[in-house]
Amino acid sequence: MYIEVSEDFKKKSKSAVFAIAVFIIVYILMFLLTVLLAFGCIAGGIWLIAIKPMFLTIMLGAGLAGTGGFIFFFIIKFLFKRHINDLSYLTEIKRTDEPELFKMIDDIVQEAGTDFPKKVYLSYDVNASVFYDSSFWSMFYPIKKNLTIGLGLINTSTKQELKAVLSHEFGHFSQRSMKVGSYVYNVNKIIFNLVNDDQSYRNSIEKWAGMSGYFSIFALLSLFITHKIQWILTKMYSFVNIRHMALSREMEFHADEVAANIAGSLSLEESLLRMELANNSYQNVITFYEERISKNQASQNIYKEQFFVMNFLAKHSELESKYDLPHVKSSESGLFNKSKLNIENQWASHPSNEDRIARLQKLNIIKDAENGPAKNLFVNFEKTEIKLTAKLFSNVKYQKGKTDLDLQTFISEFEEQYSKDSFDKIFNGYYDNKNPDFSISENTVGKDLYFDQLFSKEKVEMVYILIALESDKKVIEAIIRKEVILKTFDYDGKKYNASEAGKLIPQIDHSIAEIKSQIHQNDSDIYSYFLKSATDHHRKDQFENIYRKFAAYDNEFEARFSLCTELSNATVFITERTPVEQISKNLSSLKPLEEQLKKEIFLCLNNNHLTADLEEQTIKDLKYYLEKDLMYFNNGQYIDSHLQLLMTSINMLTYFLHRQYFLLKKELLSTMKDIEDLTITEKIPHHSHLDQI
Repeated sequence: MYIEVSEDFKKKSKSAVFAIAVFIIVYILMFLLTVLLAFGCIAGGIWLIAIKPMFLTIMLGAGLAGTGGFIFFFIIKFLFKRHINDLSYLTEIKRTDEPELFKMIDDIVQEAGTDFPKKVYLSYDVNASVFYDSSFWSMFYPIKKNLTIGLGLINTSTKQELKAVLSHEFGHFSQRSMKVGSYVYNVNKIIFNLVNDDQSYRNSIEKWAGMSGYFSIFALLSLFITHKIQWILTKMYSFVNIRHMALSREMEFHADEVAANIAGSLSLEESLLRMELANNSYQNVITFYEERISKNQASQNIYKEQFFVMNFLAKHSELESKYDLPHVKSSESGLFNKSKLNIENQWASHPSNEDRIARLQKLNIIKDAENGPAKNLFVNFEKTEIKLTAKLFSNVKYQKGKTDLDLQTFISEFEEQYSKDSFDKIFNGYYDNKNPDFSISENTVGKDLYFDQLFSKEKVEMVYILIALESDKKVIEAIIRKEVILKTFDYDGKKYNASEAGKLIPQIDHSIAEIKSQIHQNDSDIYSYFLKSATDHHRKDQFENIYRKFAAYDNEFEARFSLCTELSNATVFITERTPVEQISKNLSSLKPLEEQLKKEIFLCLNNNHLTADLEEQTIKDLKYYLEKDLMYFNNGQYIDSHLQLLMTSINMLTYFLHRQYFLLKKELLSTMKDIEDLTITEKIPHHSHLDQI
């Protein structure tokens, strides 16, 4: 299969090739200067020793020659650097293990016109990639690639979607014109190695300097010269890499087109749209078990749990189902992104999903599809799931023997935790990223409104429009202050020069004021609606008391949280090199803040709602901290165990303050839900047995 690359691809390829050419010229010039410098240093060292052989001239001559040698080695050290990938997290599979999967790869390879991968691996996550061990010399001879397929991807895809994703990966290597991307990638690695990956080089110089005080002078000279070379290369890295990233984005579009020609546009589009949900579901399960390490709990099969969580979250978001998988539409994936600001990220290696999907829809290539589960390609997928789950958890150190949760136990505990940590979906996400407005008062308009109006999609969108406007304003202010360097940007579909950014601030401020006013009015309507409903159901006092309690905490929150900020600032010196006498002064200054910290922790520990989810050991540590007057520094050394208790207490206060805010908010919203349930029940007509007769 041959696919003509786009004009943008050709343009960016030429730009990348030009950048490589400039780098080669700059590097050759630096190499020649380095060779001359090295030759001069070595010749000078020999001459110095030859004219008057004695200890001083021998040491100075050897030091001068060593300087030349180290500088020359620095400029060529990348030739000996080989990048070896860590394969410990991968599980190799072979054709005899999974013949159907390998047959799919055979078909893709044939259609894409590329080579079969050297090896095929399974990884834990929701992704697929092609990689290879490479060095500078791989630019001049072909290297076979390895294919990695995430089990979390297979678990949440149809056969056709998996084929599309794998076709995309092979699409990167299906055209000779893609080779330029490999060259730019290697050039970037060379520059990175010279600029950043120089620890072994520094260690060698330090060892050399440690041999003699004479050599230390020349070691400083070597480092001074190599720093100047690194400065030039840093500029080159930006020059080459920006062009590499621009080409990389075009390569992604090209690989998508290859995938669309092999597996169809729709299968790749639907996979891209679901992938974020699938990945979030996997991460949710990982987080679930991270919080249970102290309980020695692990998973029997993390992929069955991922599949459950994905469908659980999809159901809560009211997503449709297609081929027994959540069907995420383009309009739903960007529901909460209301930004009008569009800045091309020059350092992004991938285009946005929105841009990729728009291209795929434009191609609109239709292919016959196998829409059964991708997991059916495996001989025994459940066995593979359990094997990789066991391997994943083998890296976790448990204090006692671990307990593997079965699926039903996981489902029960996950649903319970989700319910505790989220707000009821009756509010349509209105309060997920905003808090009630405590500055509002009752109004008469609210009496004529209905619940569905107050929490409609349009009202929820207002919240996210405000978030986007405030975020856009911050970015544009950064452009004005030249913290974000660019020439042009788009705002609300119109292109602006960076110098025109200031013109947008009044416009955005006006939009912010307008949307804030609308949200404020809606919050007033909400308060009035629930106040009336609570009164009708004899729950006015309960509603108002909870509302006032939350308002009071909201009013004092910033002041209480400022203690966490002060404590963090007051303990920064512990992580820095600080003179002993200054450490004592800093610890003395910390004492008054620590007394306030202990008072706050004491209050929190006496709140059963805040301690309900804490580990027993955490509570013991906090109580121990409260009871003792700990010393943090003695005999010129920090006492790490005591410092750990201090830092834990500071972090726990941050947790307690935020948790209390969440619990008060949840209590208010739960009360509002109960009141609305009573209102709904009242509206449902009741028929007696006689009425039915």
